[in-house]
Amino acid sequence: MAIKQKGKSLKASSNDLSNTFFQLQVLNGKELTDAKFPKFAEQVSDLGFKPFKPVPLEIFQLNIGKLCNQTCAHCHVDAGPDQKEANMSKQTLEQCLNVIASVDTIKTVDITGGAPEMNPHFRWFVEECSKLGKQVIDRCNLTIVVANKKYHDLPEFFAKHKVQVVSSLPYFSKSRTDSQRGDGVFEDSIKALQMLNAVGYGKEGSGLQLDLVYNPSGAFLPDKQETLQAEFKRQLKRKYDIDFNSLYAITNLPVSRFLDYLIQTGNYEDYMQVLVEAFNPATVEGLMCRNTISVSWDGYLYDCDFNQMLDLKVAAKGQHLRDFDIKALKNRNIVLNQHCYGCTAGAGSSCGGEIS
Repeated sequence: MAIKQKGKSLKASSNDLSNTFFQLQVLNGKELTDAKFPKFAEQVSDLGFKPFKPVPLEIFQLNIGKLCNQTCAHCHVDAGPDQKEANMSKQTLEQCLNVIASVDTIKTVDITGGAPEMNPHFRWFVEECSKLGKQVIDRCNLTIVVANKKYHDLPEFFAKHKVQVVSSLPYFSKSRTDSQRGDGVFEDSIKALQMLNAVGYGKEGSGLQLDLVYNPSGAFLPDKQETLQAEFKRQLKRKYDIDFNSLYAITNLPVSRFLDYLIQTGNYEDYMQVLVEAFNPATVEGLMCRNTISVSWDGYLYDCDFNQMLDLKVAAKGQHLRDFDIKALKNRNIVLNQHCYGCTAGAGSSCGGEIS
């Protein structure tokens, strides 16, 4: 299987930032920098969200594993080909299914990674979720579809189960995409999108949803989602006859490899200042941590995917799937820290793109 970018995960390279506690120390001005910024939790409290509480659980998001065929420069998951042990077991996936079946407010099962398709139980899990009548989202890096013959039928599999495919594509040009995600990523991504289009994804009236994800290549906020979407649609259609439904513009959060990038390039303090100054109170009510539970590959529960990557578990009784307690989760306080500024900057940012 092709590895799209040379290099190792932070964990494999023994980088200090592979330690989640160390990352939190940096974010709070206690390691590598003494820069301190207003406490995010206090900003939210000043708006009347004290404490910050969830709304009914609608989205069950699971990180099915950190194993990936790519080692992208900005990956907040620190995923890569060397993350073979961080892969969700069938037993843990069965625990996920028990929760999904028992909580009637859960409408969507959002599967992410790594490359989630590399988990050996991925297809079985998608099939079981479909049987439960849930909408399944697969967060696909696209290159996995063409990486190996055993993945070539993924478009047909997705279509059979009406999986919503949310695909990473940093830009509509080869140079910008490959600089962020690795040599050859753009060409393989285009091939994968064409394969998805061939089975109906992104086509009007097909009922097969194909969305793209854009995140900036550097230490700046994304442009307006509506503007980016129009330009992506125009360029991809003109150059490659590719159709898709929506584009999500997602802000890079100062976590894991993107945090390492900010520090290595000397952009950390300036970027944090940009996020703080762009804090938008109108985004707070719609933050994804309010209607989502995020599950790690080893079964622990978090308020969102970013908290998961910082090992900030839910502040509730029953922090693991085996002790899942929906009543306790409904009454919990959402865990906040400095990285949360990324979700409230400008138009806001979530796994579904802009918030306001």
